Amino acid sequence: MSASIHEILKTYWGHSNFRPLQEDIINSILGGNDTVALLPTGGGKSICYQVPALARDGLVLVISPLIALMKDQVEQLRRRGIIATAIHSGLRKTEIDIALDNCIYGNIKLLYVSPERLKSDLFKERVEKMKIICIAIDEAHCISEWGHDFRPAYREIASIRTLLPEVPVIALTATANEMVLNDIMDQLALQNPQIFTQSFTRKNLSYSCLYEENKEKRLVSMLQKIPGVCIVYANTRARVVRIAEFLNRQGIPTEFYHGGLDHKQRSIKQDAFMKNTVRVMVATNAFGMGVDKPDVRLVVHMDVPDSLEGYFQEAGRAGRDGNKAFAVLLHTKKDEEELLAKIPVAHPSPEVIRRMYQSLANYYQLAVGSGYMESYPFDLDEFCKKYNHNKLEAFYSLKRMEQHGIIQLSEAFYNPPKLKVIVDHEHLYDARLKMPKYDEFIKQLLRIFGGEVYTAYREFSFSTLAKSTLTPESEIVSKIKFLVQSGIIDFIDASDVPQLTFLLPRQDAPKLQLDLQWLEDRKDHDQESAENMIGFLHTQGCRAQYVLEYFGEYNAAPCGICDRCISKARNKEYYDHTAMVVQQTLQTKNIPIEELEKEFAGLDKNIVLDIIRTLMDTSKVKIDDTGRYLWVKK
Repeated sequence: MSASIHEILKTYWGHSNFRPLQEDIINSILGGNDTVALLPTGGGKSICYQVPALARDGLVLVISPLIALMKDQVEQLRRRGIIATAIHSGLRKTEIDIALDNCIYGNIKLLYVSPERLKSDLFKERVEKMKIICIAIDEAHCISEWGHDFRPAYREIASIRTLLPEVPVIALTATANEMVLNDIMDQLALQNPQIFTQSFTRKNLSYSCLYEENKEKRLVSMLQKIPGVCIVYANTRARVVRIAEFLNRQGIPTEFYHGGLDHKQRSIKQDAFMKNTVRVMVATNAFGMGVDKPDVRLVVHMDVPDSLEGYFQEAGRAGRDGNKAFAVLLHTKKDEEELLAKIPVAHPSPEVIRRMYQSLANYYQLAVGSGYMESYPFDLDEFCKKYNHNKLEAFYSLKRMEQHGIIQLSEAFYNPPKLKVIVDHEHLYDARLKMPKYDEFIKQLLRIFGGEVYTAYREFSFSTLAKSTLTPESEIVSKIKFLVQSGIIDFIDASDVPQLTFLLPRQDAPKLQLDLQWLEDRKDHDQESAENMIGFLHTQGCRAQYVLEYFGEYNAAPCGICDRCISKARNKEYYDHTAMVVQQTLQTKNIPIEELEKEFAGLDKNIVLDIIRTLMDTSKVKIDDTGRYLWVKK
């Protein structure tokens, strides 16, 4: 081992101690064991495979489902001085080729890959030549068809394992019940895995489900009572914008966030939230992944989520600093009806799915047998408008195609502009002599990007490059264009749209293979998920216990801080107070039956009668011959 794991933690992360279970998980990986880590949101899963990458020669292969999250992790690692790269559908073939070569011959420590890339022959050929320490599977619940975000491409991991039979695997997730956890281990064929499970208990987080017709008014009331930063989740982009506008009119500094914003807008809004320039972020579930803000005091759901897994993950973004925090779900009867009504809409018929597939083939003008592993920009609104499709029907048809491993539809993510020197040092030197006008600019590029610009595409922003070189942005654009035309550099412009990748060669739509039984089973599973969510709304017991039991923890004590626990405590306190008043009154005077209600006016009549019945059953009170309640003296 080149350095101890504690030295690595201190050097690169600045921490003296690991969080619970992290050290045990790391030692399990370094010991060559297949490992499962079930850690709650914010539990520090990524360090469990990042530290081993620095403790051994070689690299860690990380399989992750979200491109934006991969890019964010790579950027964070680079800021710490750790060399990492990512391969996904937003890259050109030349970029992928260079990145894979750098993993074989360079000093890359972590390679992030979307699961769909695993099936390409190019990747399989190169991965055997890499010195891989371990395979880390992030969001491992995606491998299970019963997980809340099933991705069939995750099942390609098993074929990668056959190429790397001696390499240990670590599966990491924050949301998996017992059935999903067992499925993960089966699908990955883990050998005698070391299993590390941290309780899902959040002792500082108070859950509440409140029936509320006027949700906006209730939201303002909560924000007035609970100080600090808040995330508000709503289901649609339009609703997110409306709520944010409403809160700003109330004088509460608020931003909104959804997947339809471009990169610049998302960055500005997220930065404002992280720096506490605004107090509230109203968002769809596009917000939160990779956002590590520990001081969120309140998370409010204005709509009922589809599943407990999704709710637990989003609610869990409150109180990561360990201080008291609140997760509140506002609901009405209509919300429950809409949640259940969405199930048939979310499961279009095979005929609809095949018709949608034909439209996709027409949209990209793909012949049968073509398009394998090709990625294209995709705009759902434009697609639906062109072929007159219902947007929801199209969206869920695409989801079912994804779950069958036919396509992959990535989230919108920002790919910044990139450049790479495509001549060797000698030819570049000759070019500088022949083009003295551009000599200084080329030298500036080499100073800024270093020698890596010869071997890999380097990301940049035009504005930052303009400031660094004291050159107007328009002139930077012009010079880069000239160097591209001169064959000195290659340039890839920025993009910020979702990508649709065909994971199979284009099929004949009427013959598109769909697992009809699986489609039916999935519909039943989603129905059950919705019913579990509604059960959470209406449980009379502790909310935290309900969540914990769903995730397989059956012996937890009541949390004492959710709305149900507080209500019970208040009821008991009221009952005890009423019992004391009744007992003290009856000990001092006899009360006629007809005057009982008047005597205890202000107290709950039913509770008073219940207390008197109990006192009579225990022979402490009786009714005398004149019809009065009488305390029995011992």
